[in-house]
Amino acid sequence: MRKEVPIWEKSTLTLEEAAAYTGIGINKLRDLSADERCEFVLWNGSKRMLKRRKIEDYLEKAYSI
Repeated sequence: MRKEVPIWEKSTLTLEEAAAYTGIGINKLRDLSADERCEFVLWNGSKRMLKRRKIEDYLEKAYSI
């Protein structure tokens, strides 16, 4: 029996999971994470995984008032 882990408890997210979690489109996330200086991307071979906490920090800094 496989237990499904909720998105908010995962440490890394796929593009689809990150889009659902943040409300940002997959193409925009792909553009943001393609930059070499991107702190929230983790490459597993050719698979792009996004670090959930780093995305939260990035969004907080980028859109805080």
